[in-house]
Amino acid sequence: MSFAVATFNVENLGRETGDEAALPARLAALRPVLERLRADVLCLQEVNAPRTGRKGARAFRSLDRLLEGTDYARFHRISSRRPGSDEPADVHNLVILSRFPVEASGQLHHDLVPAWDWLPPGEATPVRALFDRPILHARLRGPAGPLHVLNLHLRAPRAAHLPADKAQGRWTSSAGWAKGFFLAAQLRQAQALEARLFIEGIFDREPEARLLVCGDLNADSFETPTRLLCGAPEDGAPGGDCAFAGRWLERLDGRVEAGRRHSVIHDGRRVLLDHLLASPALARACTGVEILNEGLADEARAQAAVAGSLHAPAVARFT
Repeated sequence: MSFAVATFNVENLGRETGDEAALPARLAALRPVLERLRADVLCLQEVNAPRTGRKGARAFRSLDRLLEGTDYARFHRISSRRPGSDEPADVHNLVILSRFPVEASGQLHHDLVPAWDWLPPGEATPVRALFDRPILHARLRGPAGPLHVLNLHLRAPRAAHLPADKAQGRWTSSAGWAKGFFLAAQLRQAQALEARLFIEGIFDREPEARLLVCGDLNADSFETPTRLLCGAPEDGAPGGDCAFAGRWLERLDGRVEAGRRHSVIHDGRRVLLDHLLASPALARACTGVEILNEGLADEARAQAAVAGSLHAPAVARFT
């Protein structure tokens, strides 16, 4: 039996309650992409859940409308929650849609890497370092046994807010911005470490685990967060003379031809931020990988709002 797993950052789907006017164009642009993926497991990032009215419950109404009339509407659905709450966050939730039954699911948010207080150089008050979003994970009843899926959206490389260095939305000094940018990098790497430690626990229980990490890592293939997740000490390629090579994750994008190996275009630079990382047992079953980046708009040069997404989805097929 063959199956496919895909990841797609749908970019603020359902931005706010009053966003109804722009929604039909977004759905018309996104739905054909989802159908083209033909995924059995679909990991989505940036799915918003605005309230119904000022005090209503948060709900994925735009996602529901997007999935209407597609196979995905009948899939099992798992979604992240705002840490400390039983409801989704207002923006940037994670969603896993699965044709396969869900055996277990949950989320990580400073479960393995504690939050910390950081004292910026030259300042008197520490700031609390907290991840923007949780990590969503699921164990699915796949066609040949358990299939572990992690859905990630790591922090973007934009400076974290520092109250002492930012006023009315503007940085007061280049030094302040540099300290905020440093903190953002630490948060992105720390959350990648939390995911890697969780993966280690799966390998402890299942040495031949079939596991896939999906999502927007806000990091290219050889940047620190991606390397942390892959767990490879050198170049990140599976194999080699290493006692723990059986726990390395393969960057499945490496199977895509170089000219197509990007999911975002930023000011003319083609970068791969959206990844599929597979355990050795699953990588051996991979028969093909695609990144659907035809006609992808440049996020820094777009003259108007893009109806679809400025991220290209990626899909891996297995047998």
